[in-house]
Amino acid sequence: MSRTDAPRAATVRVPAKVNLALRVGPPDPDSGYHPLATVFHAVDLCDEVTVRRARSTSLQVTGPFREGVPADPTNLAWRAAELLRENYARTCGVRRPSPVAITLEKNIPVAGGMAGGSADAAGVLLAANELWGEELTPLDLQDVAAELGADVPFGLMGGNALGLGRGDELSTVLSQGELHWVFCVATAGLRTPDVYRELDRQLGWDGPPTPETSAARTAAPEPPQELLQALRTGDPHEIARHLENDLQAPALALQPGLQATLDAGREVGAVTGLVSGSGPTVALLCESREHAIDVSVGMAALRPEIQVFTATGPAPGARVVDTRH
Repeated sequence: MSRTDAPRAATVRVPAKVNLALRVGPPDPDSGYHPLATVFHAVDLCDEVTVRRARSTSLQVTGPFREGVPADPTNLAWRAAELLRENYARTCGVRRPSPVAITLEKNIPVAGGMAGGSADAAGVLLAANELWGEELTPLDLQDVAAELGADVPFGLMGGNALGLGRGDELSTVLSQGELHWVFCVATAGLRTPDVYRELDRQLGWDGPPTPETSAARTAAPEPPQELLQALRTGDPHEIARHLENDLQAPALALQPGLQATLDAGREVGAVTGLVSGSGPTVALLCESREHAIDVSVGMAALRPEIQVFTATGPAPGARVVDTRH
């Protein structure tokens, strides 16, 4: 597409994620980052991100989960637009493109462990690149996404993926069929740094390494091979046997009430349940779309104080759904 044909506005749909497995290693003594081995799974619960040409950068937040989302430069979506403008000037040999006005329709829970903020940042990257003439390739966008945060590249990719390093070294995971979920949204969010700090406290990683522990502190977690094999079967019961989340215990310690949600999920017949990412959203795996509806009705009756919704995965990554010239 030539720059003269680029649209004035573009809307992108971008999915939430659940970590089917999340293995966390000890923090790096220099950077403080934890090495990960995780399996990302995108679901068809999506935010919509609209970007249009403007005289100055701005951000508007709408949708059912808009409360508490900053509409200022601290928002990762705003930072994504500015970083991409700088990248255009640096790598494309052109002036910084025009600013953009961003509108987020928030359908993904906030601070819920489903990477809603990262999804919005991925959506802005794709939409703004569309506005500015698609000068950057998908691989270029992945590189910019990795600068913004570990979950942002997967927002562009979608599907199922193995994430290593900080979670941003992605490779496609083959799977069969669909997985059907019920998501239970807690009334209060959890900050990801708080959950990692609690993990460090629980495992004794919050102090300086000793000669006895230094070797273990440098070990990276292994990919969950049993889960990767189970995904090829498409059998939710086989997959359920291998779901795991190292952040579940610290999330439960910070919000003990999440255990009641997990227990209720088993009571109403879910195949299994786990905390999604750093929480506090609880993901209940079901046998089918119809079973997910039954489980959601049961959860709404047992836990009327929480929000419950169904979703299916794997879903595609960020994609342009509308442009206006």
